[in-house]
Amino acid sequence: MELLAPFHKLILAEAGIGNYPLITAEQVHGNLVTLVSNDTLSPIPLADGLITKTRGLTLGIYVADCAPVWIVARDGSIGSLVHSGKKGTDLRIVPRAIQQLLEVTSLIPGDFRLVIGPCIRPPCYEIDFASRIREQTLACGISDIHDHGTCTACNPLQYYSYRREKGLTGRMLATLTLLPD
Repeated sequence: MELLAPFHKLILAEAGIGNYPLITAEQVHGNLVTLVSNDTLSPIPLADGLITKTRGLTLGIYVADCAPVWIVARDGSIGSLVHSGKKGTDLRIVPRAIQQLLEVTSLIPGDFRLVIGPCIRPPCYEIDFASRIREQTLACGISDIHDHGTCTACNPLQYYSYRREKGLTGRMLATLTLLPD
């Protein structure tokens, strides 16, 4: 990730969010989801999910086959970015993030939209954890789910894949920023 840091920084700058603090998760393939603000130190130890209500703050997770999952209130008041692979999905990290979003707001599940990003999928991987994330999300009451079905391992010109490259690969930076009003 250190080798890619300058490229990630450039991409954030080009997107107009390069001056915002970047808060990342340690990512241990667990299910800890942490509420963060401007004074949060990064990376968040043991976390695989981040939540913020703070505008002008960028949440970041690194992925190379696990799914980045964005859960955002339709009104833009709060959002979560989650790292969920096979283990995180088994540990129900996405439902945990949804539960925490509901606990810190007065919103209901229908007030949220969820996006599952590129991740490894069958036939390149024997387990379809993206479909399990979708099932878990529906069971939590969120039906506005977007998933283009993109497989990281099937697209070597666009995505890193830990499995395809046998661990010798970079990481993609997934981000979520609640823009200032």
